[in-house]
Amino acid sequence: MNGAPSTLVSPGLWGFFAFFLLGLALYLLMRNMNARMRRMSYRSEELAREAEQERAASRPDSEPGRANGPTSGESPETEPPQASGGQTEEPNR
Repeated sequence: MNGAPSTLVSPGLWGFFAFFLLGLALYLLMRNMNARMRRMSYRSEELAREAEQERAASRPDSEPGRANGPTSGESPETEPPQASGGQTEEPNR
C-alpha cells in the first residue's frame, strides 16, 4: 500500500451499539442525578421550615413578625452611630 489511511475500515455496527449504549447510560445517569438533586433541595427547604417553626414555638413570649429590637416606648442600650454629612456607608459586597 502507499501509506494513505484506508477508507474501508470503520467502527461498524458494533461501534454504533457501543456509542449508543454510552449515550443511553449518560442520559439515565443525568436523569437520576437531577431527580436526586431535586429531592435534596426539597428536603433542605422542609428542614429549614421545620427548624424555623421549632424556633418560633420555643419562644412563646415573642410575637410573630415582630422584630427583636426595642418598641417605641423602650430605649436601646446603645445609640446607633450617626452618619456624617448626610451620607450613609454601604457595606462592601
